[in-house]
Amino acid sequence: VQLVESGGGMVQPGGSLRLSCAASGFTFSNYAMSWVRQAPGKGPEWVSGINTGGGTTYYVDSVKGRFTISRDNAKNTLYLQMDSLKPEDTAVYYCKFGSTWGQGTQVTVSS
Repeated sequence: VQLVESGGGMVQPGGSLRLSCAASGFTFSNYAMSWVRQAPGKGPEWVSGINTGGGTTYYVDSVKGRFTISRDNAKNTLYLQMDSLKPEDTAVYYCKFGSTWGQGTQVTVSS
């Protein structure tokens, strides 16, 4: 089982990034997926979740209206479109299902 995130980087406030999570080693379409982030010196924070078919999504209040989670079951890939980024979005972002996490990708929002 493997989850590999990509797409992180440094962006100015108000900018956008699109994170991807490539899944392998399990039947991706059978599992709800989530994005979780961890800011420096803080504990993990759940950010967003999506059901198996992609038709139902969930967000923490702080990102509602700015982030969009989606999935492509044919490509075994999970996405997180992040718009209107703020400095407080700076964190390592992880995709996960159950107790399985990827290695994370760093997102830094700074002017």
